[in-house]
Amino acid sequence: MISQRTFVRVAVLLCFLASAARPAQMTDFVRREGERIVRTLARIEDESLRRKAGSPRRQEFSESEFNSYIAYRIASEREEVMKELKLHLFAENRIEGQVLIDLSGQNLPAGLKPRMHLNFEALFRTENGRIKVDLQKLFLEGQVVPIPVFDALIAFAAKIGKSDPGSFNNWYELPYGLTNMRTEPGRLFVYY
Repeated sequence: MISQRTFVRVAVLLCFLASAARPAQMTDFVRREGERIVRTLARIEDESLRRKAGSPRRQEFSESEFNSYIAYRIASEREEVMKELKLHLFAENRIEGQVLIDLSGQNLPAGLKPRMHLNFEALFRTENGRIKVDLQKLFLEGQVVPIPVFDALIAFAAKIGKSDPGSFNNWYELPYGLTNMRTEPGRLFVYY
């Protein structure tokens, strides 16, 4: 089992360390799917700017398409620590995710692996163009991590680094134009 001291080290490292590892590798298919969703979101934004009113519209994405979009964003934004994020979509806005954290090339404390997996189960809520993720379960390398402890450590690490602390309890803006999102098994629906 991961000790609390080791967990504190991991949380601080995740918030501050930059990795020299290369961006997530993508196939041409994943890149094309990701770029297509970027174009779709740009179209939705453009339509939202031009539309005065009307009935809501809906766009559907498969789980595969949405994961391609995530991979595309990770690679194009050159994420330094989070190398992969894959989501599984279930009914009623329930999601499960796997995150690959890569701290290769860093001087890590003893006992920490340079590549670690973080898994989670969550529900998300949307309201007025905002989203909130309510974590239900969190695991680091297969070991249960208490969510309040993890959230407190993120806030503490951000305070030390003089950055916005963020929190799993915060509401975040959806991409411009989106008003709501919902899931069904293997599908994501966005409303605008």
